[in-house]
Amino acid sequence: MSDPLIRACDDYVVLEPGQPEQLLSAADTLTWLTGWLRKLESLPADLADHPDPVAAAQRLLDTACDLEISPGMTLQWFAVRLEPPER
Repeated sequence: MSDPLIRACDDYVVLEPGQPEQLLSAADTLTWLTGWLRKLESLPADLADHPDPVAAAQRLLDTACDLEISPGMTLQWFAVRLEPPER
């Protein structure tokens, strides 16, 4: 998510295999992603240097939109804007 405007979004659509899509606030998305990271046996190599799952989850929100939790099982999240940006 390199566009600075997208970082101003306060909501995310999150997708889990076998579950209906959810619309979550940024804070709830961070909590959701942190919970998933805590369930993993080990963090992915690119997140291993983060001090805790919350920091790793924030890094993912800032730089990615998916996380493979097991072979063939991927979580996805997408920032959405519910209202047009103010000009």
